[in-house]
Amino acid sequence: MSMSNEVGDFQTAQTLETFGFLPKLTQEEVYDQIAYMIAQGLTPAIEHEHPSNSRDHYWTMWKLPMFGEQDLNAVAAEIEACRRTYPDHHVRLIGYDNYTQSQGVCFVVHEGRA
Repeated sequence: MSMSNEVGDFQTAQTLETFGFLPKLTQEEVYDQIAYMIAQGLTPAIEHEHPSNSRDHYWTMWKLPMFGEQDLNAVAAEIEACRRTYPDHHVRLIGYDNYTQSQGVCFVVHEGRA
């Protein structure tokens, strides 16, 4: 009696967090998300990590969270500075909610090379 063990093809593309299943965000869409985050009163923070460690390590914080930052361009400049310093790392933007002490927004803005 032959017992076949069928396994479906459950392989999917490797994705990264929120928006991971969507097409990559354009620069304008990232700016829209930053503007939304600031409008909601969230505190922007940037983290980065090499793709080989991104699944099983805490990500390294790029500077301290930008408490009280209201300027979209300042946040975008910090993202760009992080991306230039670590071009092969994933870079993600987090919006911390001061009231709930949690993350209100979190998504990858730059995917590094594996």
